[in-house]
Amino acid sequence: MAKVSIGLRGWRFEESEVFTEDGEFKPLDEIPEEPRDRLVRLTYLVEEPCDACYLVHGEEAVEQCRQAAIVYGEPGDELLLCGTHEADFLYWYREAGGTAYRGEATFRDRFHQWFADGGRAPDGYGGLDHVETDPENMPDLPDPEEIHRRLNENFEGRRISMRENEDVEDVEEIDLDGVDLGTDYPSR
Repeated sequence: MAKVSIGLRGWRFEESEVFTEDGEFKPLDEIPEEPRDRLVRLTYLVEEPCDACYLVHGEEAVEQCRQAAIVYGEPGDELLLCGTHEADFLYWYREAGGTAYRGEATFRDRFHQWFADGGRAPDGYGGLDHVETDPENMPDLPDPEEIHRRLNENFEGRRISMRENEDVEDVEEIDLDGVDLGTDYPSR
């Protein structure tokens, strides 16, 4: 199977990790952690505005912003772009030092700063060629509320030991029933 973008271009998923043989999304607990985290995050990003448009128009004119079509970066520090501003991002990333911030917590902020300071791709700077194969035939992204409900159902958690080389079975359970954790204690 091939890699595909879902909802927004940029983040790519191995088809076999997220789709069943019938082309439907797999249950979340069957999707490996990294692609699952990106897929869950996408459900929140898919209708957000382009970051560059937002920097141009601001909060008071957010309705003038184009909807994002592309996502770059890591979940939680992602950069959303429309097709018009993708070339600006690619120029910043390839030619203006953006690669130095790849994987860094400041990735998005550094692009925002560069763009807000007037950074733009030169006229005619090429973007990426994207191949779209039957985008209307992709299943809809799961509803964010449904995802969170499914992630939390039947979650029993697991006990871990903070002590080095100690088996979990050796950890004594502490009964917190009747313990008042809201009590104010004197400070020094």
